[in-house]
Amino acid sequence: MNASNQQIESLNVLGDKLIPCCHDPLTGFWRDGHCNTGPADQGLHTVCAIMTEEFLAFSKEQGNDLSTPMPEYGFPGLKGGDHWCLCAARWLEGYRAGCATRVMLTATHQKTLDIIPLEVLQEFSV
Repeated sequence: MNASNQQIESLNVLGDKLIPCCHDPLTGFWRDGHCNTGPADQGLHTVCAIMTEEFLAFSKEQGNDLSTPMPEYGFPGLKGGDHWCLCAARWLEGYRAGCATRVMLTATHQKTLDIIPLEVLQEFSV
């Protein structure tokens, strides 16, 4: 693994080992099922979010369509109930707009705390 692909230590926001977020659909910046991050992950795809139709519509309005399949990229499109490693900044936008998703704290990478306070994430934990 070269320096640009190195992952930051895989701990969750609670300080424990990061558990998988989802394998179906396969999520994560490196499509390994985990919300890992590293220098190559400019979007900080670290929040293990449980999608809602409301949030998917919000994200599409913001220019990030997560619901439309893109088979050419191996992306099936998301639906309500799917777990996905979401960009921390996008989750925070959803929170501020009143449509934050639920999150799995044990599968949300600790780097998320650089953007979102733990207390806020805890309000939405499953």
